[in-house]
Amino acid sequence: MSEMPGVSYEGCIGAMDSGVGGISVLKAMAAELPHERFVFFGDSDNAPYGEKSRADVMRLASAVIEPMINGGAKAVVIACNTATSVAAQTLRERYPYFPIVGVEPALKPATLAEKHDNILVMATSVTIKLEKFHKLAREYGSNSNIIAVPCVGLAKMIETGNLDSPQMHQLLESLIGKYRGKVDSVVLGCTHYPFVKRQIREVLGDVPFYDGGEGTARQLKRLLSKRGALAPETSEGSIEFATSSNDPAELELYRWFYSQPI
Repeated sequence: MSEMPGVSYEGCIGAMDSGVGGISVLKAMAAELPHERFVFFGDSDNAPYGEKSRADVMRLASAVIEPMINGGAKAVVIACNTATSVAAQTLRERYPYFPIVGVEPALKPATLAEKHDNILVMATSVTIKLEKFHKLAREYGSNSNIIAVPCVGLAKMIETGNLDSPQMHQLLESLIGKYRGKVDSVVLGCTHYPFVKRQIREVLGDVPFYDGGEGTARQLKRLLSKRGALAPETSEGSIEFATSSNDPAELELYRWFYSQPI
């Protein structure tokens, strides 16, 4: 994949996801860093990543991120839990002096909450299978019962934008309905899932949610500040969208998701 025609990464913060999910992280980053220029690339032609092989995720993520780095971005955010789990460390080793920020399941704040006996983690199959997730669970979840649920098909359904369809409710019911009234909190381990918090609550009841968006935004700010690379406060921030999809409606869908409350 080469740099998208008409997209300049020079001086921007590049953010990527397999599709629309990373837009939830983009919203958090724009709120934390309102003077920055962000370019968000959704690899919707290959979405979702969460049910692909590790080799495919590595190849696809690299094909999106490397043009950002080589195109002059000042930082890249992997706004995808699956791509972070598979590709972040390899890319950091490949580009040791370039700031690459990933997103991880927010297990730590969930385990530090007052109620933390039973924590439901909703994530993709790839994220849950990887040792990185199990290491997080061991590190932070020793005093909690971590219930990891691979939510097959959920990210793909969110990609359609039909968030209130009967099919969405049926899928959520089949994935997590049996935990109704049995969990203290929910960790959203995929950046797509914050867009269906309300629908998840309709199935589980009123439970607190934890996701990695705000933590990722704070880490990005720390890295840029340390490098003296923050945009001046006189700069007017901006957001641009790009996609691997040939569907002209895809970018409009991205803008719609960006307008949605989380």
